[in-house]
Parts: sequence; structure tokens; C-alpha cells
Amino acid sequence: MAGEAAALVAEARAAGLADVSTKSTETDVVTGSDRAAERLIRERLGELWPGVPVIGEEEGGTAPAGGLSWVVDPIDGTVNYLYGYPWYGVSVAAQVDGVSVAGAIVEPASERVWEASRGQGAWLAGQPLHVSDATRLELSLVATGFAYSAQRRAKQAAVWGRMLPRVRDIRRAGASSLDLCAVAAGWVDAYMEHGLHRWDWAAGALVAEEAGAVVRLPAEAGERDDGLGQDAVFVATPGIAKELLAALAESGAGEV
Repeated sequence: MAGEAAALVAEARAAGLADVSTKSTETDVVTGSDRAAERLIRERLGELWPGVPVIGEEEGGTAPAGGLSWVVDPIDGTVNYLYGYPWYGVSVAAQVDGVSVAGAIVEPASERVWEASRGQGAWLAGQPLHVSDATRLELSLVATGFAYSAQRRAKQAAVWGRMLPRVRDIRRAGASSLDLCAVAAGWVDAYMEHGLHRWDWAAGALVAEEAGAVVRLPAEAGERDDGLGQDAVFVATPGIAKELLAALAESGAGEV
């Protein structure tokens, strides 16, 4: 179903985008393709698993207290999609009791498929994925993303400005699910971002975890105090995870 939705998204992009509007801010865009892809996925899920809750970026939904649910991001990286920048994906994950057990992200532009199932590993185009073997923070490539709110972006930029002298470099590609997969592939050594929604990380975080990454997901209020803040997603290869977490906390990540 993710592949079918990815084909729909690619065809719509080739035909010329229509019905482009905004949501939380003028920079937070949504297209007719986002809505059509989510409708298609919901229809297919309803046919195969009738009655199972679906949480999606465009049509909403509430995560159940227990049992099976589906989490859908019809286009993760919609701004990239709008511009034709080929780093966006269709993300679908299955969760049981709020924990991802299977997930896939399909890239419409390249047709690559990232997938994982809990305890069974992570794969890209049929090849197993493994995180990097980085052990030195100063030689590590770290990815991040920024909020749509200009005020919060400024705070995030300040944190990463303080981090720049402590790492090899920073990447910001604009699609959180694929940024998480990039950690799984060893293309970057870590990724951290504030303010993500469940659909942004449900599939990608599982891919990273199954590839060997240390994964820290958003917590319920008051559950932890590790210096990142409650709504941060943090994923890193084990060799730098502890040092990077401490450096981010020292750089003010918990104040974003």
C-alpha cells in the first residue's frame, strides 16, 4: 500500500502540483497529493484490517491505549516534494501498545524501500542495514531538522551553532523519516530533532533501532530529564550516543 501511495505521489508531481495550501504557518505546506495518498492508504488498511485505528498526518486520529494501530505519513518532506527536491517518503508503521513493530518508508523519487520489523532487522532494497562504527564525536556527521515556527527555529539554530565546533558537520535534509533511515544506513552518525509527531518517527525510528542505533523517542510529560526536553527524538550509533547526548544537553537542547 505504501508503494501504491508512492506511485500516486510521483504521478501527481510529474503532472504538476495543484491544491497547495498551508497549515500551522505559511511555511508548513500541504498538497492535494498528501491528502489523496493518505485516503488511499486508509482505504487499503480498512480493507485488510477493518476497525483497526489509523493515525495520520492529514486526517488525524488518536493512538489507542493498547492493541494494534497504524501510523501514516502520506508525504514526509512535503516542502521537498513541493520544490522537487528528491528527499521525501511515504511512511507506514504498525504499532502495538504504542510501540512500532513493523514499518516501511517508500521514496517516490527513487523507488527505494526502507523497511524493518521488530527483532528481524532493517533493510534497504533487500540489503541489511547497519549503523556506522563512529566513536569520535568530533569526527561524526550529525543530522537535524527545524520547526515551522520561526521562534522555535531560532532557538534550534542557536543550539546547533554551539554544536558545530564539536562535530564533523551537520546535515539538514528535511524529511525526518528518511533522516532516521540515513542513520540506519550509516550515511550520518546521528540525528536529533524536537517537535516531531508520531507519524514522523514511527517507521523510521524502528528502521534505525533494528540497524543497531540507540533510539530515544518523545516521552510523556515528566518521564525523563536527560537534558533534551520531552519532545526530542534522538538516534545515534552506539559509539557516540552518550557523548553526543551530553553535548546537546550542554548546548541548551532542553530549552528549545
